[in-house]
Amino acid sequence: MRGVMYLADKNTLATIKQDLDQFIGKEVTLKANRGRKKSIERTGVLEKTYPSHFLIRLDENYFNRKMSFSYADILTKTVEITFGGKRYCYTAS
Repeated sequence: MRGVMYLADKNTLATIKQDLDQFIGKEVTLKANRGRKKSIERTGVLEKTYPSHFLIRLDENYFNRKMSFSYADILTKTVEITFGGKRYCYTAS
């Protein structure tokens, strides 16, 4: 027997959404792995949360840009979010 694999269910993703709901309108630092050695780090505002994803409005000099991420991105650590110097991460138990 190899190891135990934990699968995320709707409750896990709903918990992440509820955690992020308290930070709507707050400044966030976002670090996202976009694959093939590409990663971005941006600052923005958590604009809105939806049942399956959330929006971040980026602070760009010349235009407003919004990026959408799923709660599974946080769970798989594809996206790291920092609020006020404290990194938010979720670990499945």
